[in-house]
Amino acid sequence: MRPDLPPIHEIWVYLAGSPLFALVLTLAAYSFGLSLYERTGKHPLANPVLIALILIAGTLTVGEIPYQKYFEGAQFVHFLLGTATVSLAIPIYKGLSSLQERMGILLMAMTAGGLTSIAVAVGVLHLMGSDDSLMQGMVAKSVTAPIAMGIAERIQASPTLTAVFAVTTGVLGAVLGRFVLNAAGVTAWWQRGFALGVAAHGIGTSRALSVHPVAGTYASLGMGMHGVVSAIVLPLIFRVML
Repeated sequence: MRPDLPPIHEIWVYLAGSPLFALVLTLAAYSFGLSLYERTGKHPLANPVLIALILIAGTLTVGEIPYQKYFEGAQFVHFLLGTATVSLAIPIYKGLSSLQERMGILLMAMTAGGLTSIAVAVGVLHLMGSDDSLMQGMVAKSVTAPIAMGIAERIQASPTLTAVFAVTTGVLGAVLGRFVLNAAGVTAWWQRGFALGVAAHGIGTSRALSVHPVAGTYASLGMGMHGVVSAIVLPLIFRVML
């Protein structure tokens, strides 16, 4: 080591404390995951969000970097979540004519899927004797993360815990959705896409957009409809239940 250079651990401490480090780590981890996703022929098990989560969590653990310090630098990406969600209106608008013909059945499917998602998650936790904070987070996690966090605040649940549940749900849906839909015999792209959008939120919609344009359009619709309806209805239902 050159005498004029500081020890490597001092460099690491400096980088770990820099907000720019968190942003670079986030973008680099996702870029690596996306590259691997493309090389595997867009295999669901190589989901770029899942890979990025593993890389970032591993780096924070090994480097002993507090999550709060990481979030200070990565909050710009967090800010873009809402913008990315709104931008999904573009594929919906492009496919609006075909969507109108199926609106009735889509509304019924969204209602059934949304209620099932909440009932199963909360029911399992209730049977396991979980506390109210976890069950409240599960109520709100059934929509995409930016909307879920807003719902969590309105029903006095933990936005952070809700976001963890929402992202986990999205990753699992994007990874396992293909196999579940194949096992159920669902072959139409609009059906597969809508199911992913309702069940797996933004991450599932991203997966659908990368596979087929029709699936992406209906996934965007499913995620958007589910998010808007849930943001209005869930707080009201929760207030009545209390």
